[in-house]
Amino acid sequence: MPVQPPTPAGLPGRSEHGGEGRWAELIEGLDLADKVRLLTGASLWVLPGEPRLGLHPVVTSDGPQGVRGTGEKPNETGLLAPAPSATAATWDPETARRLGRLFATEARRKNVDVVLAPLVTLQRTPVAGRHFECLSEDPLLSGVLGAALVRGLQEGGVAACPKHFVANDSETDRTRYRARVDARTLREAHLAPFEHILTDAGPWSVMGAYSGLDDGTESAPVLEHRRILRGVLKDEWGFDGAVISDWAATRSVAPAANAGLDLVMPGPDGPWGAALVEAVRRGEVDEATIDDKVLRLMRLAARVGKLTEPWGSGEPAPPRAAIPTAPIGEGDFATLRETLNRGTVLLRNERHLLPLDPCRLGTVALVGPNAVQPYLQGGGSAHVPAVRTIGYEDGLRAALPEGVTLTVHRGGSSRRHAPFIDPVRLTGLHAAHLAADGTQLGEEVRPTGDWGVFPVPDGVTDVVLTGRVTLTERGTHTLELGCSGRFTVALDHQVVHSGEDDRGVEIVLESRHNHPETVRHGVRVGSTPVELHLRIDLRVIDGEGYGRFVTAHLRHQPPGPTIEDEIDEAVRAARTADAAIVVIGTNEEVESEGWDRPDLELSPQQHRLVRAVSAANPRTVVVVNAGAPVLLPWASEVPALLWHWLPGQEAGHALADVLFGRAEPSGRLPWTLPARAADVPVPDAVPLNGVVDYHEGLHIGHRGYDHAGIEPAFPFGHGLGWTTWSYGRVEAPEPSVPVPSPCPAGGDGPSVKVTLTNTGSRPGREVVQAYLEAPAAPDDPLRVLAGFAVAEIAAGDTTTVTLTVPWRTFHHWDEGAGRWRPRAGRHRLLIGRSSRDLHLALDFDVVPGAGGAGHVLRFIR
Repeated sequence: MPVQPPTPAGLPGRSEHGGEGRWAELIEGLDLADKVRLLTGASLWVLPGEPRLGLHPVVTSDGPQGVRGTGEKPNETGLLAPAPSATAATWDPETARRLGRLFATEARRKNVDVVLAPLVTLQRTPVAGRHFECLSEDPLLSGVLGAALVRGLQEGGVAACPKHFVANDSETDRTRYRARVDARTLREAHLAPFEHILTDAGPWSVMGAYSGLDDGTESAPVLEHRRILRGVLKDEWGFDGAVISDWAATRSVAPAANAGLDLVMPGPDGPWGAALVEAVRRGEVDEATIDDKVLRLMRLAARVGKLTEPWGSGEPAPPRAAIPTAPIGEGDFATLRETLNRGTVLLRNERHLLPLDPCRLGTVALVGPNAVQPYLQGGGSAHVPAVRTIGYEDGLRAALPEGVTLTVHRGGSSRRHAPFIDPVRLTGLHAAHLAADGTQLGEEVRPTGDWGVFPVPDGVTDVVLTGRVTLTERGTHTLELGCSGRFTVALDHQVVHSGEDDRGVEIVLESRHNHPETVRHGVRVGSTPVELHLRIDLRVIDGEGYGRFVTAHLRHQPPGPTIEDEIDEAVRAARTADAAIVVIGTNEEVESEGWDRPDLELSPQQHRLVRAVSAANPRTVVVVNAGAPVLLPWASEVPALLWHWLPGQEAGHALADVLFGRAEPSGRLPWTLPARAADVPVPDAVPLNGVVDYHEGLHIGHRGYDHAGIEPAFPFGHGLGWTTWSYGRVEAPEPSVPVPSPCPAGGDGPSVKVTLTNTGSRPGREVVQAYLEAPAAPDDPLRVLAGFAVAEIAAGDTTTVTLTVPWRTFHHWDEGAGRWRPRAGRHRLLIGRSSRDLHLALDFDVVPGAGGAGHVLRFIR
């Protein structure tokens, strides 16, 4: 009979593990080498199985914007959700939980057991390359939404894997730098979302980070940091799941094994294997430590339905419990669309321009580089080939009534790179596969300029690409050429580009294989077409678990209109339209895993486009298609402004829903949008001598703006909608509440009630936010997010909204005592619509209890 995973109830994953005594006996029956074999992946995405334990291979997949799968099925597609920051912008745990359930269903369709998500590292700096993958700059919002996503996934029988534990919020030298974080900041900010998730959702695995950590007591790579992995995560917090390495992050044997790492990924190669067996035999690692790791992997397998009764060599594996799945359908698309609508943030809406009445429109001008080519998802490991994509033009055309004219104008390219060359300009591209001695082992012809990432067979050490490029149009053409690793590029037998990077897997970890540095080569064409001979010599890159490959990009920009020509065309169209929709934003050259942005700027052409179009048409709506903050110096000049995130596959339908009033944009900013680059509390995370110093302490995100007294362009928590709200009163149900000791983590705490009225003419969703001002101390934030709740209220109705304030909010970490201490004194709870739009206040004192026993919250009426 199959061993059934624990039924998710209450706290998923916190089971009694009734069969673990027998599991331990089975583990003891394996020899050391067989046990150690289980601690490194069997392949890029799959864990080893072991019949003698009843252990079937467990399959992992990247997240967190969907479930990509393992890539074993050619051309496999899937659901592409909005970026995680858009989910956080809903401020709605139920929406996040529903999305987690959708991910679980998608995982089961793809035979995936572990989804490597959510990413709950805080958005410490807005230029971080993976900012779009994170949830929020705030510990509480990240923890609450992260826990909801984990619950949704694991209720569907699929393991979540919160990442990257911990303080790993920069892509610059991400495998080498060390984060220097004082103990209090680490506990109250960066560990806080992970602890909240562990307490409220019980994840079945956690991913350790590439980077290192110096917490003032121990300085080591995170995967070798015994105090943080074993001391805090496993011993103090009681985490009973598996700690998984980030891919190719493990660089030691005994230090990582003793620190608390359980599984090295990917495999089958890696630093453990025989070296770990020898470390045990030399007494550097206790064999009981190995047994504990195997037991944790068995727990993970049991929870995802991959543990059965053992079976013998040569016997068929026992059947596992069947989990029914349904094909992708319209209901899945509707969930993604609703999530995006609830996360879309209406930043500005002067004279109630939005929503537009489509029946009163004759002509609509859709303008902007992202209107023509939307940026649906961020670059890097989060990428998911989508089952379908609805662009902005498609979505608006489907929504507009018959007879309404929609014109589309790019307004100039915002991209740094030229597009890949049109295959019609290539006379093939012949690839010769060579051995080390120059012997040709194979060949292939592909008429494309996109040779990245191109896998090669074993035994091949070099690939030589040859072909001819034909350019016909009069004018100056630009050829752009980029490769990774060690290479030379020659045009007409003249070397124009070369590289000598032999770092192997580091090229993958820095995403250089997907985004190689390029050079441009201008070619002038007159009345006669120009034909160029192209040769690219590529040394094969050994990406370890990622495989062996080469990368080459051939891009081409033909002669054509200038940016100013395109802007002029867009302005002419906008001037005669009944409404102009300008979609600007970032793209895969800007927001991606592997590097951090150099600044918060959009391309200058996009600013010129917005200003010109809004001056030409007073009914201009600007839509920002970006995951992370960008500077909008004209924000106060445009009539309407929407933040539409990296929206996923339903982008066009969802934008049409909002523009034409079929759905309310009810999102609230999960981070702060700065007015100027100089205002950002943490402008970058570039290591200095290998160290990223968290000098801001607890003043991260909106707390930093409050601390400095800086007015942002739009504050944390800001967002408008289709209606207006009146905050009546706030009250505590009880006059006093005892403070539990020791202080619990998670979302439990005292509640307050807020009276809220929808004073507009339409139903709406409001996010009621609570911020706590504690007794002042030199290093304390002015106020912190203390709770929030979503309310849906009909026009004219009044309701009472209950907010729970976690107990941890009233405490600070005392490193000397090694525990949480309540903050004694007068506190004020402020209630409102954002961190800077606060309407109500409730005062209370934290005082010692009778006889000095504990503390009590005493509300002042």
